[in-house]
Amino acid sequence: MVNAVLFDLDGTLLNRDESLKNFILDQYSRLQDGLGHINKKQFTERFITLDNRGYVWKDKVYAQLIEEFDIQDYTVNFLLEDYIKHFKNHCIPFPNLIVMLRKLQKLGCSLGIISNGMTEFQLHNIRALGIESYFQTILISEKEGLRKPDPLIFQKALEQMKVSANECLFVGDHPENDVRASKKVGMTSVWKKDTYWDNIIADYTVDDLIELINLVEELR
Repeated sequence: MVNAVLFDLDGTLLNRDESLKNFILDQYSRLQDGLGHINKKQFTERFITLDNRGYVWKDKVYAQLIEEFDIQDYTVNFLLEDYIKHFKNHCIPFPNLIVMLRKLQKLGCSLGIISNGMTEFQLHNIRALGIESYFQTILISEKEGLRKPDPLIFQKALEQMKVSANECLFVGDHPENDVRASKKVGMTSVWKKDTYWDNIIADYTVDDLIELINLVEELR
């Protein structure tokens, strides 16, 4: 019996790739005075490469960009603060996000998020998507002092939601941090398909978040 669904955030609920592209273009435009000597396409592509799908924090990204592109008007701290302040304005959800959450609630599912990242930054993004109120539990690695794939952060979420692992689906895009880690603690793993990875072995795979509704109903 499925009574709860836990989600990853980036790449699962938040279309981070598209959100990041929008942010970079906006930052380049707003800070044209100090970045205008750089080709926009080159700046965007290099940022995305250095970012490594969010697994490199932006202080390191900006330090490398400053060195490579000879950026003299802006410091790492200035660019980092700009990122923290403005990224939330460019958050793009995956299709059917709100519809899916509403339908899961109507089915009586408890909902939660487990996300690696900086606490305030991730909370701002969750709020920007307009979804905070749907979740009973939100665990973010910085605040918890635990990061996926550590089983303790999954167990803490289960305790807060008052469900057992075999009652819970975990939906995420990352093969190790989401799929394998959730399976190891006894949850049913659902891979939110991502073209970046191939041949992911999960209990179930979805292309669109709305598919979770039928999956939950079938498992019940």
